[in-house]
Amino acid sequence: MISFNVPPVTGKEIIYMQDAISRNKICGDGYYTKLCNKWIEDTTGIAKALLTTSCTHATELAAILCDIKPGDEVIMPSYTFVSTADAFVLRGAKVVFVDIRPDTMNIDEKLIENAITDKTVAIVPVHYAGVSCEMDTIMEIAGKYNLKVVEDAAQGVMSKYKGKSLGTIGDYGCYSFHETKNYSMGEGGAILIRDAKDSDRAEIVREKGTDRSRFLRGQVDKYTWVAAGSSYLPSDLNAAYLYAQLEVAQQVFDDRMNSWNKYNEAFKYLKDKGVIETPFVPEECEHNAHMYYIKLDNIEERTKFINYMKENDILTVFHYIPLHSAPAGREYGVFAGEDKYTTKESERIVRLPLYYNMGETVDEVISKVYKYFE
Repeated sequence: MISFNVPPVTGKEIIYMQDAISRNKICGDGYYTKLCNKWIEDTTGIAKALLTTSCTHATELAAILCDIKPGDEVIMPSYTFVSTADAFVLRGAKVVFVDIRPDTMNIDEKLIENAITDKTVAIVPVHYAGVSCEMDTIMEIAGKYNLKVVEDAAQGVMSKYKGKSLGTIGDYGCYSFHETKNYSMGEGGAILIRDAKDSDRAEIVREKGTDRSRFLRGQVDKYTWVAAGSSYLPSDLNAAYLYAQLEVAQQVFDDRMNSWNKYNEAFKYLKDKGVIETPFVPEECEHNAHMYYIKLDNIEERTKFINYMKENDILTVFHYIPLHSAPAGREYGVFAGEDKYTTKESERIVRLPLYYNMGETVDEVISKVYKYFE
């Protein structure tokens, strides 16, 4: 069976985890956590990066830093994972869903302004498949209405928009290092903080509401509870696993991109014949080969395709059920405007296997896709 995903392993994960154990500190903010934070800062140019237990928690932390309160409204696409909305719903906010663009599957930036009310406090663009939203327009709207921007860049590590790393453009950015992502620590994430002045507060909230980080740096002679917070620190064992991959991030990037390009070149014929649609990457975007998907005519055709591939020992999957159609989505959110593309496109899309070190497995998948359409 060809798996849809295989968590990345680059070679030094166990060595670094053993080293973390030998340092007698495997809790949060250990040696490898700091290395990961620095790698993110150096690679993206962000003022501050803090590893978290998940991208969900990174987004929750961003919601706290945005001072989200009950009754506030937050704009985001409905075509996203539940964590994007949960982080703000937990703060009492109402989620306002906006339709997506059918080309990139990202929020339609032209529809955001019409969804803004006097209760709107933030916009949450989701960079689907590691392809950036139209951030210039989104930031212009945010500036006009004095709104915060939280980038859900869960799939966007090593992706860029006009030369800027995703997660560094808005006020806060959120990365995922889940096992399904390009770089993994099993469960994990990171928050990226654009303005250094917000770093102290982020550290306090992340460290259970204490100023322990300042104490460890020798800035205070004791630490105490100074604000409401939680524990968003991952184990240093997880960070050690991740750092082994970040060290060779370009190698992983190149390997995945090679597989992505193989798919894209192979399916050009089917695309030109009008049999399928393939991913669209705007000129100003540099993606990271996080996923390769194709679009079929409708949900019935997609179901037949997925079943055929499974019968031929290849796992393919569809993606999000639009949040506005879910029970919790109806309770905590509202769809602004017309659902012209969100549901329609979500029912057509199917993701093909793509992971680090696939090798010739890509050719097997391509072959079976062609046999299906024969």
